[in-house]
Amino acid sequence: MNSMACEILCLGEPLGEFSQLEPDRFRFGYGGDVANVAVAAVRAGAKAGIVTRLGQDWVGDALVDFWQAEGVGSVVEADPSASTGLYFIRYNQFGHSFDYLRAGSAASRMDPSLLKEVDWDAVKILHVSAISQAISRSALETVARAISIATERGIVISYDTNLRLKLWSLEEARKSVINTLSTANVALPSLDDAKLLFGQDDPVALVDKFLEFGADIVAMTLGADGVLVATAKMKHHLPAHEVDVLDASGAGDCFDGYFLTRYLECNDLLSAARFANAASALTVMRRGAVSAIPFRADVTRFLERANRND
Repeated sequence: MNSMACEILCLGEPLGEFSQLEPDRFRFGYGGDVANVAVAAVRAGAKAGIVTRLGQDWVGDALVDFWQAEGVGSVVEADPSASTGLYFIRYNQFGHSFDYLRAGSAASRMDPSLLKEVDWDAVKILHVSAISQAISRSALETVARAISIATERGIVISYDTNLRLKLWSLEEARKSVINTLSTANVALPSLDDAKLLFGQDDPVALVDKFLEFGADIVAMTLGADGVLVATAKMKHHLPAHEVDVLDASGAGDCFDGYFLTRYLECNDLLSAARFANAASALTVMRRGAVSAIPFRADVTRFLERANRND
């Protein structure tokens, strides 16, 4: 356990990653949506950490070692009888696809007692995702308890509606997302997920849905079309940077980590969105969910070049 004080606390399931290099060759790495967000936030300059449950296996040990090397804080409960989850990224001419080995994972057995180890006095933002909720009933209860604690303490609640229909039905996901939005301050959906959740195509109408259900701030990633930021009083679209896309698998998580870090620093939504938009552009130029996440200095240089070229 490396329970350093964290400003941005991420709750959910980390995963070991096997990323395809050739048809029969894979490279081991690190993933899991909220874990990726924590790494992105640290590389952006925040004090961030993750709360989770891992198996007592080499994958779990590798994740903890990696976080320590990155400076990511962690509250980890070790499970002697369940494994750490895995996933595989495969690539073809159409993009990438995922295969998961996570059923019955250690993280799916987390329960609210895990939260007693958190230094809540230090936390300014709690970040959770729909995946954190979908992996099991006890994980859903853990997220609900964490949100309750955050609400009582006035901690900002950030929610990525990351939709995985292999984990639950669309009806279950929609019900949980709507319920969570009633307590969330910041909603971080992708356009693709929003379309599935609410059955509409127009990004403006969709961000209005998120605001209607209770979010104060919405930053919706639009893929090749950039990002749409909205509150009840404003909407602003930022176009995507023109880059050569190699792998978009970690772009959304990178966006979340950089957005939350910059928002925590300056309380300026547009500045946060510009920062995160640039970071995710750099991410898609490399392969791997975490290995592709840039460091702050790289993002700053990228933005400086982009501003000079405008």
